[in-house]
Amino acid sequence: MLLDQKEVLALLRCPRSGAELDKLDDQNAKVASSTGDIHYEVVGGYPILLCSERCKGLGWQLSSDASAVPRHTYSGAMKVMKRLVSPPSGVTKKNVDTLISTLFELRRKPRVLIIGGGTIGEGMERFYEDENIELVSFDVYASPNVQFVADAHCIPLGDNSFDAVIIQAVLEHVMDPGMVVSEIHRVLKPNGLVYAETPFLQHVHEGPYDFMRFTESGHRLLFRQFSLVKSGVCSGAGTQLLWALEGFFSGLFRSHWAGKAIKLSLFWVMLFDRLIPEKYNVDAANGVFFLGSKSERSIGNAEIVAHYKGAQ
Repeated sequence: MLLDQKEVLALLRCPRSGAELDKLDDQNAKVASSTGDIHYEVVGGYPILLCSERCKGLGWQLSSDASAVPRHTYSGAMKVMKRLVSPPSGVTKKNVDTLISTLFELRRKPRVLIIGGGTIGEGMERFYEDENIELVSFDVYASPNVQFVADAHCIPLGDNSFDAVIIQAVLEHVMDPGMVVSEIHRVLKPNGLVYAETPFLQHVHEGPYDFMRFTESGHRLLFRQFSLVKSGVCSGAGTQLLWALEGFFSGLFRSHWAGKAIKLSLFWVMLFDRLIPEKYNVDAANGVFFLGSKSERSIGNAEIVAHYKGAQ
């Protein structure tokens, strides 16, 4: 469940200096760092903790009160069709079960950070609903699902402060994934858990804000400062084929609606994900996942090669 805003404010740090922030009351229009020389706006109750110089250097066009990419809500028949072409992932559900059960073995009330939580991710509802989970969530735009606005390249939270970090369908949208993963490592407690899902063979989405793709081995390399708990395919070759068909027919008929119509009519192709063995799915996956624990040792290149061979 989302932590109370007052509790979150006590956790926040200046993204530039790392200093604690002054307390915020309802009358304040600014949040000042304890050094008194840096100020951050509060818009609609959301502290806007953006490290402007670093963000500018990375080329981000960040929004303080709305997403730069339209976020659609679906109801009625549209909701049913959306569910057909984008059903809940059984792999994600199992991974979330593992993550939550492990967390409760470690802590009675684990503290979890969601990066890019402006929209609740597939299978992540439990983190928002469980009263025994202390949830903190942020994004580069304000929404009812976040407590502040920030950039994952400079997370405005203290070192060693979270039991788990979740970053689902986000790393493809950042300019420097390595910097983001280093920040995740920093804010996690010793042996804290990270769970990531990131595309591999998937066409461009969110237009100019889509930058990266990762093979399963590349994803493991990205998280080289973490010990492996489990990793693999979260959406396989069937889902990848469906995305490819959507892109093909969108281009052929010069219409995104044509592509979506094909995707809806062939949604059953995704079911083949379950029939294809992991060793084949991994090289043709739509998306991959990584679940790991914070380590003080980075794995070497030979271990990355061995990781791929172990997945075959």
